[in-house]
Amino acid sequence: MNALKLPPSLMHDQADACLSQWIRQLQSQATAAQPEPVLVDASALSDFDSSALAVLLGLRRVAKAQGRSVLVQGMSARLSELATLYGVLDLLQPA
Repeated sequence: MNALKLPPSLMHDQADACLSQWIRQLQSQATAAQPEPVLVDASALSDFDSSALAVLLGLRRVAKAQGRSVLVQGMSARLSELATLYGVLDLLQPA
């Protein structure tokens, strides 16, 4: 599977559309075979608010329902700090 890419900017007004698009992609890729992890490339994300975390957590919830995990790659220090502040960093990193 190709990585889902976070856009350079992800604010509250873009969050629903971003998550909806990703959910459609996940649903179209769902198979009965061994589920692959969902890869998310966060390296381009530079302008964001806490809605970016909501999108990632929403994606994680949908992926988990499919028996899949989410691997976020390229997370900036600022995004990691925000996830730590909200107490969700562990949910966005591999177990």
